[in-house]
Amino acid sequence: MKKLSVDLPDKSYPIFIGQNILSDPALISPYVSGKQVMIVTNETIAPLYLEQTKQLFKDYQVDTVILPDGEKYKTLDCLNLIYSALLTQKHNRTTTLVALGGGVVGDMTGYAAASYQRGVDFIQMPTTVLSQVDSSVGGKTGVNHALGKNMIGAFHQPNCVLIDIETLETLPDKELSAGLAEVIKYGLICDAPFFEWLEKNMERLLARDQDALIYAVEVSCANKAKVVAQDEREGGIRAILNLGHTFGHAIETDQGYGNWLHGEAVSAGTVMAADLSKRLGWITQDDYLRIVSILETARLPVDCPVGMGGDRFKDLMAVDKKVLDGKLRLVLLKAMGQAVTTSDFAMDQLDATLKHLTK
Repeated sequence: MKKLSVDLPDKSYPIFIGQNILSDPALISPYVSGKQVMIVTNETIAPLYLEQTKQLFKDYQVDTVILPDGEKYKTLDCLNLIYSALLTQKHNRTTTLVALGGGVVGDMTGYAAASYQRGVDFIQMPTTVLSQVDSSVGGKTGVNHALGKNMIGAFHQPNCVLIDIETLETLPDKELSAGLAEVIKYGLICDAPFFEWLEKNMERLLARDQDALIYAVEVSCANKAKVVAQDEREGGIRAILNLGHTFGHAIETDQGYGNWLHGEAVSAGTVMAADLSKRLGWITQDDYLRIVSILETARLPVDCPVGMGGDRFKDLMAVDKKVLDGKLRLVLLKAMGQAVTTSDFAMDQLDATLKHLTK
């Protein structure tokens, strides 16, 4: 088992990565302060791992919430299902919420924990690649609005993150690939040697080689923990974690949440960010082609949705959280392994990217 730490001024916490760690009550008990536990999961994960997870909390009052599965259910209405269960079962301020599932479950459980009785503890147990390497670490929580993704939320750090690689055995191939978009991101924004490792080992990851997956998740989490430790609330450098996301969130909003998986939209958005970076002279044509190639090898889309034009992209990106004082800021690549958040580009350069890559 691997153990990493997210070191923050007000709250530090561990990330455990390994095999069959959801079968170890002793590992989790130090991170549950009260006697009540509310496990939040969804209809897909519940039949697979809910009973096993409940066994971790034999000495506690354990209640469960089973949400519908899918990004389209990451709403205030579904969030209310968690609040209702907590109130019905009389959970108090010492309760611990447990997020058992992917990014949607983690984000919603975290936001419920941040806001229930003005803040209670929670634990992340991510079961997808995307949630293991990205959304479960760093304390971003929230829900979507029809006009923008993740526009309602809070920063609320978990007590710990338990990543059981075994849960990836039941992950559909499409979702495995979607998660790899976030893994590739870390190589591009801050770890060029890791990007090179991914180029050589992508087929092993797609084949679910356990050693390769553990290494990829560990390096990804270590990179994210390092960035989050410098900027917990995304006031500066943490924004680089959103490479491809401003374009990608526009795709998700336009297409309807869940019709494109988050990682699929981020993949197409990463190509757009790379194209603009190339136009600015920051990366080379060869760099750009390497980025497209690794995303294609990971079985991810590199093209925008048909019919989504440049004007639609700009309208949706105008409500992105990275817009500051009316200026659109994008995460772009100064070099392979070096990302920046910047508004230092001419609108005609962005227009050229949009014209080139939209249909």
